[in-house]
Amino acid sequence: MESLIAPQALQKGDKVAIVALASKLNPDGIQPAIQLMKDNWGLEVIIGESVSASYYGFAGTDKIRTQDFQKMLDDSSVKAIFSARGGYGSSRIIDNIDFTVFRQSPKWVVGFSDITAVHSHIQSLGFQSLHAPMPKTFMKDNYSLETLHAFLFGENKKYEVSGDELDRIGVTQGQIIGGNLCLLAHLVGSQSDINWDDKILFIEDIGEYLYNIDRMMVQLKRVGKLRNLQGLIVGSFTDSKENDEPFGKTAYEIIAEHVSEYNYPVCFGFPTGHDNANWAIPCGRVANLKVNTSKTVLTFQ
Repeated sequence: MESLIAPQALQKGDKVAIVALASKLNPDGIQPAIQLMKDNWGLEVIIGESVSASYYGFAGTDKIRTQDFQKMLDDSSVKAIFSARGGYGSSRIIDNIDFTVFRQSPKWVVGFSDITAVHSHIQSLGFQSLHAPMPKTFMKDNYSLETLHAFLFGENKKYEVSGDELDRIGVTQGQIIGGNLCLLAHLVGSQSDINWDDKILFIEDIGEYLYNIDRMMVQLKRVGKLRNLQGLIVGSFTDSKENDEPFGKTAYEIIAEHVSEYNYPVCFGFPTGHDNANWAIPCGRVANLKVNTSKTVLTFQ
């Protein structure tokens, strides 16, 4: 079992880029993140055209977002690319991106939520990427930002979280994959889909109706995605919603039910997703997961 290829670690003085791959944003909202990367991390930061572009709810047209991402991927002086925010739109452009230059000289691509589509696509090519805070969410949690900095600059982190009553104990190892549950379900059968067998999967989501969380888990189960995992890490399911007629289970109870027939360890309540705490996860890296009655420990090779 081997990790996917990791991009080179950043060093002070490196140039990084911010683009907007999905929904539009107010560029003023990411100024604190830009300043932090310059002053605290010692990076040179360039801003893509898409960051200030607008086309209805998107950060510019598909063409603008595609060209912006392509430009930064092909620029050998850019050592990492951050999506300014998530929202919706990255899956609309991912099939039009040419990764030829990226394959020859990979760089870290950073984001979460809608950027799950990009992460999965990059993993399908054999490379790691970082599921982590984006400039729009940098200032929400200091420790989450510390974990992002660590992985970008070539360090590893050891994560420990308290146990949950729904946890299933066990010890396992495998490449870690995952991200937003909705995106993962929508990627099934696409060019960005990857093989989940023998992987440790992590999932999170926001604003979903509970019945739809159930429907997405049913979809993943029916296509065999959940059957041969090595482990499951369940992050935050923020602002889950009920219909007028209650579904009858929480998001965590829904997920636990759909994996109850399998034997791999399961951890609930891991700090990844849309809550303030969103610890960085290097997708495609081999991880060690240990779940016991009191805590979960996650380490990376």
